[in-house]
Amino acid sequence: MRIAVAGGGPGGLFFATLIRRADPSIDVTVFERNRAEDTFGFGVVFSDRTLAAIHEADPVLRDALDEHGRHWDEIEVRLKDERVRCGGNGMAAVARRTLLTLMQARAREAGAELRFATEVSLDDLAGYDLVVAADGTGSRIRERLAADLDVRVETATAKFIWFGTDYMFDGLTFLHEKGPDGVFAVHGYPISDSVSTFIVETDEESWRRAGLDGFDATQPPGVSDQVSKEYLEKLFAEQIDGRELLTNNSRWGSFRTRRTSRWHTPAPRPVVFLGDAVHTAHFSVGSGTKMAMEDAIALARALTAHPGDIDTALAAYEEAAQPSVRRIQDAARPSLAWWEHFGRYYDTFEPWQFAYHFLTRSISDARLCRRAPDFVAGSHRAWRDRYGAEPLDTPFTNAGWTTPARLARVAHDASGTPTTVDGTPGLTLCADPVPGPWGALVTAPDTEAGLPAVRDRLARLAALPAPERPVLAAVHGGVPLTRMLVCEQARMHDGLPALLIDPEADRDRAVTTVLSGRADLTGGAR
Repeated sequence: MRIAVAGGGPGGLFFATLIRRADPSIDVTVFERNRAEDTFGFGVVFSDRTLAAIHEADPVLRDALDEHGRHWDEIEVRLKDERVRCGGNGMAAVARRTLLTLMQARAREAGAELRFATEVSLDDLAGYDLVVAADGTGSRIRERLAADLDVRVETATAKFIWFGTDYMFDGLTFLHEKGPDGVFAVHGYPISDSVSTFIVETDEESWRRAGLDGFDATQPPGVSDQVSKEYLEKLFAEQIDGRELLTNNSRWGSFRTRRTSRWHTPAPRPVVFLGDAVHTAHFSVGSGTKMAMEDAIALARALTAHPGDIDTALAAYEEAAQPSVRRIQDAARPSLAWWEHFGRYYDTFEPWQFAYHFLTRSISDARLCRRAPDFVAGSHRAWRDRYGAEPLDTPFTNAGWTTPARLARVAHDASGTPTTVDGTPGLTLCADPVPGPWGALVTAPDTEAGLPAVRDRLARLAALPAPERPVLAAVHGGVPLTRMLVCEQARMHDGLPALLIDPEADRDRAVTTVLSGRADLTGGAR
């Protein structure tokens, strides 16, 4: 059997190593468009909790991290001259160039042929029994076969750019700096004893106000945006002790989440995809490198388990690999949404609550407490210091209406529509103003495409004269992400307290919602 691998990144190299080790009779050739010594980007980071399967398959990554990488346990969040730390987040990182060098050597040792500076099309690989497309997010092979794969792409509104720096972070560190043009944030982490990765994100409006939209993105790969480098060096100078930003194809982009229903095309000309070529997840929750290497493990196992039956093997590969990718992508969307709105959170929260809001964007209070009990205890203590009670036991009062706790009791009619909230007096929930205290019932959309219409309605409610203005916006319907975004829009932008009506609410989720400031109150059925 002859296999061609298009793409010599970690996913393609790892697959070549594994399949050759599993069956040395298979002829494997890896084609990489760049030279062996070329790489774009700086480092790759991995969570300790996710590496067991990769280490079990082959020690190359473990050796790279142990011998050349950096390891840490704490995440640090810096803003407004404060630093908040959260432990229990064991992670490690290594320079991408170092990892690729070790993986190239490992693939050669296993007997794979590596051809660099060789760009191939699908037609060039017609003589192979199987083509493995590991050619990254810009995959030309995927574009050729896209009609057969059901590819969907969502483009984020936030902007990001990738640098390195000679400033050494202790571990994964998030910097937030408000300048004259808006709020900019950094994901920083060490990747060697002399270099750290330095990824900057901001919203499009701030990016344009800062004049960072002038770079000619049609220039060939390798050219970096020097104007942005100088602007960001100045903005973050105090945070990184005046150190330099390092460039490597550093240019702004908007993250694109790619979901693909089918990861292969069948015989007579089978092609199978792995890694960024078929799926992406925002870098704030997962490593694309890790996901590609996990794909490689699943693909090698499937081919080994079904020798001589490529179609069955590729179907088994999809069945094994797709569920974990979907879980990561589902977790990544709330995290990506956080990065699309972090300027609002910067303006709204004190540092402790900002950090708690950030670290619970994809997990609950109880889960975070298992990782970092001291951090969670400190967050609860900060709330008690401010309000005198635990989050759910804190009374809420607005416009003459009072409820004794933040976990509200909400009544529904026979159709399931929320109608009243217990309090003093009882609060009627309806679409339009009624005499006396009332709550505006706001239906969250099923998708984010429906959010603009809801934002318009919230703005109209907030503009009502005081006697008619609702006590709160009671947000129901939709999905968890859209409910949360509507609540935050109401309380952070329009000045309307928000009640999140969560049909699946339990005490843990309620605590997370209130303590994080995503809503003022939360409740389900009475």
